[in-house]
Amino acid sequence: MKKNLRLTFMRGDVLAILLVLALAGGVMAAFLPGRDDARSAVVQIWQDGRLTSELPLNADARTEAAGDYRNVIAIENGRAAIIESDCPGGDCVHSGWISAAGRSIVCLPNRVEVRIVGADSDVDFAVG
Repeated sequence: MKKNLRLTFMRGDVLAILLVLALAGGVMAAFLPGRDDARSAVVQIWQDGRLTSELPLNADARTEAAGDYRNVIAIENGRAAIIESDCPGGDCVHSGWISAAGRSIVCLPNRVEVRIVGADSDVDFAVG
């Protein structure tokens, strides 16, 4: 004996489901990674412990940090990277692209740090 099961929704059920889906979507959007507002984020370039340059993350640019070695820093599509370096090892180039506040790329031989700073940084503090 099979019973014919049929789901019936009342108007209140549909409204409750829509409300839950809207709330879930809002919570997900609020906590998505990389949600830092690129309009307010900046790329800071530090060398020998001094801030040498500060550029907006939302504007494409290229700049150089020259010291004992040469680093070429690119900002494209809301992200930053050291794309060329003549330092030994080239670990800074292999670090890839960063786009979130609180992230950084470091070239130790040239004493250069490329850091993204924004309103929602996940870094508590930086030493140095």
